[in-house]
Amino acid sequence: MARTAVVAGVGPGLGESIARRFADEGCQVALFARSKSYLDDLAAELDETAGAGLAVPTDLTDPDAIAAGFAAVRDAFGPVDILVNHASAASWDGLTDIAAESFDRALAVGPKAALHCSQEAVGDMLDGEGGTVIFTGATTSVRGREGAVGFSAAKFACRGMAESMARELGPEGVHVAHVVLDGMIRPPDGEVENDADYLDPDAIADSYWHLIEQDRGAWTLELDLRPHTENF
Repeated sequence: MARTAVVAGVGPGLGESIARRFADEGCQVALFARSKSYLDDLAAELDETAGAGLAVPTDLTDPDAIAAGFAAVRDAFGPVDILVNHASAASWDGLTDIAAESFDRALAVGPKAALHCSQEAVGDMLDGEGGTVIFTGATTSVRGREGAVGFSAAKFACRGMAESMARELGPEGVHVAHVVLDGMIRPPDGEVENDADYLDPDAIADSYWHLIEQDRGAWTLELDLRPHTENF
């Protein structure tokens, strides 16, 4: 039976790579983001794979829109088995420069959206046979970045949520994992000075799928990924 996955925060780059990898494995993949035309095109491409795609234009800062999005997924594909909390948005401002609205948006698109998406998805998982929730993190999830107070706060919050949820939900059969992406991700156009200095989004997506396929006897809570040239 095909598994149903929601990728919350899809765009060209890693979000798209994750969606394509899941679909190649036969998953029914629901795509949450605001860009309808982009989602429609990607969903149509996923329909040509072993899986299927569903465009769900969604404002992830709106809890009602998130609830409606999950209702649409259940109508089309059934209960959710996999959730990737991938969305983030933040201005690169330090403490004295950031506007309150920018800070609020970083929290709304990051941990608040992840909270509402997780509540929706985990309800399905607990009613079924379990499932997997993955949070996309960053270097900033574990080490606050100078001049990025909103992004740092949002990513720290998501990491804390992931750890708390893992301890709460693991015994119930729900695997929660946090992925630290320690480095720059190669952009969609692939135009970089030295490819070895960048994380490959398709390779990252392979690691996400590995988390989903892990045996319950050896679950990963936190996975950190970086290019082999990255200092750490």
